[in-house]
Amino acid sequence: MSEAELGRLLADFDKSAFRFEPRDRYNSTVGQEPYRKWLTGEPDDYAWHRSWMERVSVDRAAGRTWRRVRIVSVPPSDYTRYGIEVARLSVKAGEDIGYLDRAAAERLGLAPYDAWLLDAARLVHLHFSDADDTFVGAELVISDGSARRRTRARRVSDRGRRKAPCGTPPA
Repeated sequence: MSEAELGRLLADFDKSAFRFEPRDRYNSTVGQEPYRKWLTGEPDDYAWHRSWMERVSVDRAAGRTWRRVRIVSVPPSDYTRYGIEVARLSVKAGEDIGYLDRAAAERLGLAPYDAWLLDAARLVHLHFSDADDTFVGAELVISDGSARRRTRARRVSDRGRRKAPCGTPPA
């Protein structure tokens, strides 16, 4: 499915949306300029992020939850540190974002892949290009077993996650 189709699917859940983010970098068209600004120390008004914050805020007010666990390398990459800065805004809007270092994920037996788990029932695998870290598509996995395994992985990751990685102040 395309990015637009994924967006429509993410707008259609009842109670919870949970995301595993295992990559050290994501390269989106929307995020390229803000990331460049961050790297060079230029200010950013985060206008590009407002629609996401509004979505999370509206959903939280309606009783829906947005959660994600980012699996990160230690020490964190520049992109991870940038992601922590942006996450502060998402957390203020009501999203729960935690971090789990790769070594802890391995100790917990997690082999996470990029995915959204919606209402603990629908699993959406996200695919990215290893060459340039861009989104190349998503697929809805129709399998109770896959969703159950992701739900168990979410619970296991909750035991090892932190609000911010590597001594970084929490969002």
